[in-house]
Amino acid sequence: MVEQAQFSKALLHPKHWGLWFGIGLGRLVSMLPLPWQMGLGKLIGRLIMKYAKSRVRTAKRNLELCFPDASPEERHDLLVRNFEEAGKAIFDTICGWWWSDERVQRHMTIKGQEHVQSTLDNGQGVILFAVHCLPLEMGARIFGQFNPGVGVYRPHNNPVMEYLQVKGRLRSNKALIPKKDMRQMVRSLRAPDVIWYTADQDFGRSSAVFIPFFAVPNAATITGGTTLAKLGKAKVLPFFVERNADDKGYNIEIGAPLENFPGENETVDAIRGNQIIEELISRNKAQYMWLHRRFKTRPNEDDPSVY
Repeated sequence: MVEQAQFSKALLHPKHWGLWFGIGLGRLVSMLPLPWQMGLGKLIGRLIMKYAKSRVRTAKRNLELCFPDASPEERHDLLVRNFEEAGKAIFDTICGWWWSDERVQRHMTIKGQEHVQSTLDNGQGVILFAVHCLPLEMGARIFGQFNPGVGVYRPHNNPVMEYLQVKGRLRSNKALIPKKDMRQMVRSLRAPDVIWYTADQDFGRSSAVFIPFFAVPNAATITGGTTLAKLGKAKVLPFFVERNADDKGYNIEIGAPLENFPGENETVDAIRGNQIIEELISRNKAQYMWLHRRFKTRPNEDDPSVY
């Protein structure tokens, strides 16, 4: 469990100076009004779309697979908006890591926090069942305004980025747990405490079942949510965050604890989980992270790649 960001002189090595310059520039931009930041992010998203051709192909293919009934024009419009939202997410992260609590509170609304408190009051841990919405970093920061939890994260390969993400995320979390440390997650839930959990990315064949995801009939889906809820004796609560249409603030909504979850069958639980994920994504499709290869693992190892 990580409870403090570790700074060392090695982070100041000249090879990191370019990154530090970019971080400093980002902090300066974070002082601007939020709509101005989002306008700049939109332009950056357009540039990313112009030059990151492999990411464009991945996102385009994901939209084709998930929404085959949409017209090519509709999917292209969604693709463009998604890259614009991805550019804005750069500033969501910067603001989430460096804004003061006072400024965060001026740009947020929360619905459903009573579900979290009542679950904890009953002596049960809370699993926030989230999806990789682009403003997720700000969603965590907002949640931390009323009930800091324990973040589950992937340590960054770059030591500067690892320091920055740990320092930034600890502004809204008591601690961070590497995503492979299931034992520590269980301990936190039994405390009881709140942790974040996502099941909407392709983590490979291990511990996965192949079930429907939108129009894709066999999407590799992890079943760790069932195991975590059982071992941690915890309740699962859907979590949703979005940036307002006017780019002036953020909303988060926490749903009531899922009934009869976990069930007796982890595949049935995973199917139910994907249905919840689909509903959350459909609230704001443009703000979902379509840029990752969600369907890279095929049901049979010899199946050709969909990408």
